[in-house]
Amino acid sequence: MSFTRVLPLFSAAFALIYVLAEQANIALVTYHPRINDWDAWTQPARSGPAMYWFGWIGTAFLGATLASVASLPFSSRMKGVAWIGWVVPLLVILAFFYLMRGFFLR
Repeated sequence: MSFTRVLPLFSAAFALIYVLAEQANIALVTYHPRINDWDAWTQPARSGPAMYWFGWIGTAFLGATLASVASLPFSSRMKGVAWIGWVVPLLVILAFFYLMRGFFLR
């Protein structure tokens, strides 16, 4: 099946889009836990902290899905690229360690 060939691309795209969404704070939804309210897109905090993690996950999922669907016509030519589904997410983990080094090295 051709959709199984794009799963490594989905993994790689999800990881890359997640790190970009987190750094640029592009969230599909914002959750305000203190008032139990959800907003569309990235919104400033109201009555306490705002949670953007759910929105970053949604942004990454939507972007990775679009990238996977766009690559379906080319999936018959994609042979031997399963490594990309492991290498790119591992590199993104290292990027997060670097970006959050101040938190880990206090």
